[in-house]
Amino acid sequence: MSELRLGRLPKVGVVRVTVILPEPLMDELDQYAAEHSRLYEPVDTAALIPHMLEAFVRSDRGWRSRKAKASSGRQREASLVRGARRSDIEGEGSA
Repeated sequence: MSELRLGRLPKVGVVRVTVILPEPLMDELDQYAAEHSRLYEPVDTAALIPHMLEAFVRSDRGWRSRKAKASSGRQREASLVRGARRSDIEGEGSA
């Protein structure tokens, strides 16, 4: 199986925004927000974080693969349960 892109997180100092972030990451996010604001429109760093996380999760092949496998497993289980219910209902009608 492929690895998740994120991997293990390093233990470093943190800054509290809406979530707890390592200080170097917060600095990088502030720089990114400043550049984004320069190119587009003024935006607060905290407003960008959910969009960045969403983009990250969507681009993680390992996560998509695991999610698809889990989803197909749940669909198979639901199909089996529906089939068992039909059998029970059909069995009641013929008794």
